[in-house]
Amino acid sequence: VLIIILPHYTSLIRIYILTSDLSPLPCQVILVSSSINERDQLLFISTDEGSSFQRQPLSFTAETLLFHPKEEDKVLAYCKEGKLYVSMDLGRKWTLMQERVTKGRIFWSVAGVDVDPDLVHMEMQDTSGGYLYVTCLIQNCSDKTVTAQFLGKIDHNSLSVQDDYIFVKVTTGNRTKHYVSYQRNEFVQMSFPKYALPKDVHIVSTDESQVFLALQEWYQTDSYNLYQSDPQGVYYSVVLENVRSAKQPEESVVIDILEVRGIKGVFLANQKVDGKVRTLITYNKGRDWEPLAPPTTDMNGKPVNCKSPDCHLHLHLRWADNPYVSGTVHTKDSAPGLIMGAGNLGSQLVEYKEEMYITADCGKTWRQVFEEEHHILYLDHGGVIVAIKDTSIPLKILKFSIDEGRTWTIHNFTSTSVFVDGLLSEPGDETLVMTVFGHISYRSDWELVKVDFRQSFPRQCTEGDYDSWKLTDLQGEKCIMGQERSFRKRKDTAFCIKGRSYTSALTTKPCQCSEKDFNCDYGFERAQSLKTEGDRCFADFWHDPDSPPDDCHQGHNFESSTGYRKVVSNLCEGGVNKQQSAKQHTCPLLPPRGLQLGIKGQMLAVAPGDDITFIVHQEQGDTSSTKYQVDLGDGMRAIYQNLTVTDEPIQHRYEQQGVYRVTVKAENVAGYDQATIYIQVTAPLQEVHLEVVPIAGINQEVNLTAVVLPFEANLTVFYWWIGDNLQPKMSLGNSLITRFPEEGEVSVTVQASNGRSMVQDTKNVHVYDRFQVIPLAFSSNLDRLNPNIPEWREDVGQVVTKILSKITGIPQVSLVTMVKRGLPTTADLYVLPPESQRDKRSVFVDKVIRSYPDWGQFNFKSSQFKNKNQTPIPNVPHRKALKRIGIGILDAYPPLFFRKLPGRNVYAQMHNEKEQEMTSPVNHSEDTQHIIQGEEFIDDDLDSQTLGNAEGSPAFCSLIRIRTNTHYY
Repeated sequence: VLIIILPHYTSLIRIYILTSDLSPLPCQVILVSSSINERDQLLFISTDEGSSFQRQPLSFTAETLLFHPKEEDKVLAYCKEGKLYVSMDLGRKWTLMQERVTKGRIFWSVAGVDVDPDLVHMEMQDTSGGYLYVTCLIQNCSDKTVTAQFLGKIDHNSLSVQDDYIFVKVTTGNRTKHYVSYQRNEFVQMSFPKYALPKDVHIVSTDESQVFLALQEWYQTDSYNLYQSDPQGVYYSVVLENVRSAKQPEESVVIDILEVRGIKGVFLANQKVDGKVRTLITYNKGRDWEPLAPPTTDMNGKPVNCKSPDCHLHLHLRWADNPYVSGTVHTKDSAPGLIMGAGNLGSQLVEYKEEMYITADCGKTWRQVFEEEHHILYLDHGGVIVAIKDTSIPLKILKFSIDEGRTWTIHNFTSTSVFVDGLLSEPGDETLVMTVFGHISYRSDWELVKVDFRQSFPRQCTEGDYDSWKLTDLQGEKCIMGQERSFRKRKDTAFCIKGRSYTSALTTKPCQCSEKDFNCDYGFERAQSLKTEGDRCFADFWHDPDSPPDDCHQGHNFESSTGYRKVVSNLCEGGVNKQQSAKQHTCPLLPPRGLQLGIKGQMLAVAPGDDITFIVHQEQGDTSSTKYQVDLGDGMRAIYQNLTVTDEPIQHRYEQQGVYRVTVKAENVAGYDQATIYIQVTAPLQEVHLEVVPIAGINQEVNLTAVVLPFEANLTVFYWWIGDNLQPKMSLGNSLITRFPEEGEVSVTVQASNGRSMVQDTKNVHVYDRFQVIPLAFSSNLDRLNPNIPEWREDVGQVVTKILSKITGIPQVSLVTMVKRGLPTTADLYVLPPESQRDKRSVFVDKVIRSYPDWGQFNFKSSQFKNKNQTPIPNVPHRKALKRIGIGILDAYPPLFFRKLPGRNVYAQMHNEKEQEMTSPVNHSEDTQHIIQGEEFIDDDLDSQTLGNAEGSPAFCSLIRIRTNTHYY
């Protein structure tokens, strides 16, 4: 499938050209056209190579099309909103398959591995927002028919289906685990060296029953290490460290590793060491790496001053999203040994140098062909190489070579110069027809120029037109990957077409095995710094070669590794066998080890009535003879056999709130292991109320209290933010003692969290150097109407503040009433000095006293206040206010007393609730005497001071009592 994206002023056209290598039928063409606003998208379908088109409107906006690898009439269409459609008649009729599908994570079935050719692998989002790996058939793919192929959720954008392998990853906390399924068997965690700790993984190759991948380890930022696996893709060993990587503007990662097509086992990589980048080549799938040998002459035949080991050839190995742009290294399956790319000579790769080099013997010898970067295209199995200079000016000439780049011919492909954007060949390796696409000016439409080289060759090649060449590495070694291989190559003098029937492979001959045919096994690595040891593999410090594998069952045998394993797909026979000395062991009965207990979804805090599925995993030990005793913590117990083998789910539901300890004990005759988790069953928090005094003194202790609803909430953690500090204080209790060092307004915020929810409340505290605190008491009548909620206490406090402000004449801004929690109902009255006199302590105190020099008792009569001389005081609408807060109709208006304590002047700097009897020098009525004999409240214990004044007037202390009949409040 060839995809060209052609931008236009009013539309976007995508061209899909389909052809089958197994059939001589003409290719089919599909054009997808849509306006810029992506409405009224049309599909143009041609089954006669574009001679005619059928117009097919679409009811959706297709972002990409994915054709079946074997049956081209079956096609998937992905929409930007995550919907996936399927057509089984080449786009004429479409059916919605599935929604919430991840872009780029959709895969058709793989022939020879998947049973049903209509199977589709996909990553999709579930209703909870997590991602799953599922499969379904294109004929029936509803939510009820999709099959989850991996137990649990996977990371977003992690599904990959390649050949025999399927890869997913799962991140829990700060650790990521990678899983692989080989030939559609169950998923197994991929085993990297113990302390590799991968940050990112990219699959490089999965052919020939082996995974070749690039892994970025925890200490790397701009490089990756290359690893190889065993045939199952489970155990990985490092083959090359520090391969250069770069992050693109669109956040995609580019790794400088390239598999050379045409000859299996050959790779190119750019290694970055000490800031320098150099190009290396391997002929045996990473077992050995060597730098590229520089050419002896330049493109003009002049000698070059570049000799090993200080100077080599280095190539740009960047991957381009569009294979038709310049800058990539060009290889082809049907042109083995032919490699062409841009690079430079020197001690390292230089970014701005892009001379063109070519090799026809798979990297053994190189030649320079151009001084500047070119677009490259192979035709006729590499029999014709086309090159057009990559430049910003318009061109009308191209160059082509029929002798593997030794000589080049110039051809005018158009009479009008065009800005060349890329090269495209018709489907099939044998084609000699190509297309140059570009534009005449930056405002012009696209120009497609077709170039046909068929007329340039007089005949088809015959067997006499070919020679053979043998593959060797840079040392001239012929035995590569365990065999000698020779390939067919057209003679330089033969001017003929290779054609459809051409095959490159000629002969193969197996070799005897040598040390170079073996790589280090999992858990081993070469000590390259120890030259005396040669290529010897040493066991890593964390690896015990004689330990039985995790899947070792009693009665079976296992081999302890010698440290070596034969390179996968190596075909050597006889000779050296580095695995021959492996010891045979009988699997012992191992006790359970590494028992792990978790719940599906990873949430350990649940609500009452939630369904919970417990998951038990055992890392080591025999499982077939192990019993698992499960205690769910609420009286439910069970015993399971082969629990971790059968994957039998343990499901439960807790109805009552609380903390439940769940334990699993795995036991066999060799030993036991136990795992425990704690399940918090809590209802979500509804709200939290912060209780704190509104006024506080400098550096005085202040109690912060958080009241959480519902009251029965348990296991709540409290976070306290005080002022502008971004680092909270934490507590398990709902209170905290703090101090405020400076005057001013301080914001206090508390957050309460119980694992399932979090609620917050904020209060402001005013900090003063001095103020007065007067305790207030209420009659029990009010207790019956006290719902003990913050809103009620705030309303009562506001009403009391207003009444006292009118009675006393003290500005309301200088009074704050705080009604306390609990019963009996009590309150604190905070009296603040006026703004203009807050630095004159005695003036403030005396002024209040002089405001009421003769008042001892005030009766509330007929909505009036009177002093002891029966002088009316302006009406105070307290009845309506008290009714509004729930006190009810009063039969009589209670008195209000301000009492003077002779010889003392009390200045309250902090709150004090200690009770103390009081005496009064004034004459009292019967009611007054009754009040004096009752309970008295005064702020008279903590940091008090005796302050005199110039006139010797008595100190001022206030006591407020309200009476209904014989009740005081």
